[in-house]
Amino acid sequence: MDTLQRDDRATVSVSPREIEQARNVREWLGGKESAAVTVETGPNRHLTMPPELADLVLQLVDLVGRGCTVTIGSIPNEVTTTVAAGMLGMSRPSLMKLVREGKIPAHKVGSHTRLYSKDVLAVRRAQLESQSKAFDELRALEEELGLRD
Repeated sequence: MDTLQRDDRATVSVSPREIEQARNVREWLGGKESAAVTVETGPNRHLTMPPELADLVLQLVDLVGRGCTVTIGSIPNEVTTTVAAGMLGMSRPSLMKLVREGKIPAHKVGSHTRLYSKDVLAVRRAQLESQSKAFDELRALEEELGLRD
């Protein structure tokens, strides 16, 4: 595993062997959503990760095993409307329309509108679920009409 670090950013290059190992771990876990992760820190010394951190590590292993590119970063608790719009893949005016309609909660900090990241992420999850449902319905319609091989 090669790591390139500049300032507060790092890029980790994953080898084909590590990807294969990640796939093996995915298969071994068999779709479990969570499991304990214990790390050997020395002779007869082990550290069991807290469940939240273990879930993160297992999610990373799953993504690497699927060949995904993974970016890790922190998200502030509160974001500007410009950042929130970017997170949702929409224009700022479209976001502000959702705020005015009460479809996404926001609050004022002085004269500026701010949104909590958890609310923005909840909207994003709902968008992805809606897209997935629409795609599944389209695939079912294609099968019904005999358009799929």
